[in-house]
Amino acid sequence: MKSRINQILSDIKRKKEELKDDLNIEYEKLKEKYWFSIKWRKIIFNSETKKVHKKQKKWIIEMFFNTKVRELLSVPFIYSMIFPAIFLDLIISIYHSIAFRLYKIPLVKRNDYIFYDRWQLSYLNIIQKINCHYCSYVNWLFWYAVEIAWRTERYWCPIKSSQKMKWWHEWQEYFADYGDSNWFKATTCQIQKDKDFKKVK
Repeated sequence: MKSRINQILSDIKRKKEELKDDLNIEYEKLKEKYWFSIKWRKIIFNSETKKVHKKQKKWIIEMFFNTKVRELLSVPFIYSMIFPAIFLDLIISIYHSIAFRLYKIPLVKRNDYIFYDRWQLSYLNIIQKINCHYCSYVNWLFWYAVEIAWRTERYWCPIKSSQKMKWWHEWQEYFADYGDSNWFKATTCQIQKDKDFKKVK
């Protein structure tokens, strides 16, 4: 029997799914509003829209003079983060590829989490496109890594926290309540016997 916490988490998840449908509808409306289509993950604007976008592009020299000194000083610190990010990507990908197959956990689809599309906007100059590409990679990489971590937690230590957290993930619906040793024992045995991880796909 589900605990009250699990029932609430289940209700939140259901409502989130309903809102996702509404959100998808709004994203579809963007295509009509801004005159673009998507084919094979490539964004295609109509010719008139492209012309408008190109006219609105900010020149690099103009952007440079409009940038605050403190923002320029932060650039080396921002871009130095690419090295730990690439290292994280490498390590988490190796772990994910090997361990998840050993655990029989469904692999996380990288393309569902890491996606580059901002560079296809004609109103961005080359510097802005590089910045956007970098932001897309690092931020979405973190979400990709977090999903891998969550699925690992679901497999090895499915126990809820003792208190309300600022953020929780959808797998916690399947976690044992904090302090419920019987549920934890049953849950752990069930997960590790469930080779297809069917309940969390």
